Amino acid sequence: MRRAKIRTTHDSPERVARAVRPDNTDEMTTRVEGDAVVTTVERDSTGGLQATVDDYVVNIRVAAQLADQHTQSNHE
Repeated sequence: MRRAKIRTTHDSPERVARAVRPDNTDEMTTRVEGDAVVTTVERDSTGGLQATVDDYVVNIRVAAQLADQHTQSNHE
């Protein structure tokens, strides 16, 4: 089993975590730790792990951008 842990920090970690959780596969878990979103991915193969992590990175970027836009619009 191959495993990767991805930890990213955000102003609105709960919002970001809620946005990425629906895209998680059975081999993924996402949780909030303070200001961080922590996702663990487990796959049988290195190639499968890489593909899943690549997809997740795209998803977390989009979720973070949308959360930041929402936060900024609430402060204006």
